Amino acid sequence: MKIIKRLLLAVSTIALLVLLGFAWQFSQFLKQPISSLSAPVVVPIQSGSSAQQVANLLHQKGLLASPKLFTWYLRYQEKHHLLKAGEITIEPQWNVDELIEHLIKGQTVQYPVTLIAGHTVQQALRAIQALPKIKKTLDIENITELQALLEIEGKIDPKYPYANIEGQLLPETYHYQAGDSDKQIVLRAHSALKKVLEDAWQSREKGLPIKTPYDALILASIVEKETGIAAERAKIAGVFVNRMRRGMRLQTDPTVIYGIGIEYDGNIRKRDLLTKTAYNTYKIDGLPPTPIALPSKAAIVAVMHPEKTKALYFVAKGGGEHYFSKNLVEHNRAVRKYILNK
Repeated sequence: MKIIKRLLLAVSTIALLVLLGFAWQFSQFLKQPISSLSAPVVVPIQSGSSAQQVANLLHQKGLLASPKLFTWYLRYQEKHHLLKAGEITIEPQWNVDELIEHLIKGQTVQYPVTLIAGHTVQQALRAIQALPKIKKTLDIENITELQALLEIEGKIDPKYPYANIEGQLLPETYHYQAGDSDKQIVLRAHSALKKVLEDAWQSREKGLPIKTPYDALILASIVEKETGIAAERAKIAGVFVNRMRRGMRLQTDPTVIYGIGIEYDGNIRKRDLLTKTAYNTYKIDGLPPTPIALPSKAAIVAVMHPEKTKALYFVAKGGGEHYFSKNLVEHNRAVRKYILNK
């Protein structure tokens, strides 16, 4: 009988020690950082992954010493079904509870994409499809599909196939996560453009010689291409508004370049200025039929609130800046000085 009692005592003691050991190990598991790594790790968690699969993945990445204990703890807390999919940035200094909190929040890695003001819509579409970890769902050569996506009608001109959707994306920095589609980014940029244009149109200066928001978009794209100097946008818009009020042609080189199309080789020749295209504002009255680039919000606002100026001409004087003239005599003098170096 004494032997049985001693045996039971020994077993109880061992069990207690094991239990105390497990309790200590578990307390350390909860308190200590999940990893000894020094830098954050991006972990891609697939949709539909079980808690055990997530734990194994974290273990493989060196972010979790005991995947089985982690899985048990998740199930004990009844949080095993709450883990989000996506790319998650894991910080090694987190403890287990902090790790679980972030896995449930699912704050996925966000990647930036910047659409550049002054680029054409075709350049923007190519840039979007070249993004890493983006899902390509659009055929950017299928203009009919793109017009339907943006809800824009119009006959496609073979010489300017992208013309009807030109300028329809707002050049800004957007963010996406792995697995997002090119279509999602395009729609976000188009929605942003429509909102900026509508807001600017509603608050526009009265009496402008611009009949529609689309006309404002066209003029804004020209302003965008004429200057990269923020302080000049409103003044250049003012020059174009002055010319439109007087019935003068806009005579702006960027429209000529757009009219030349893919044949443009970096130079504008005299014959280009004399050749009539739908976009050559040296030969046509008023605005070209469509925008010629993606105008920034600043360019759109500048067109809606142009600077009050008497200038009717401007010429590049270097460094991106322009010299503004009130009459042709002054303008020709500026051309000789800054262009012809006479």
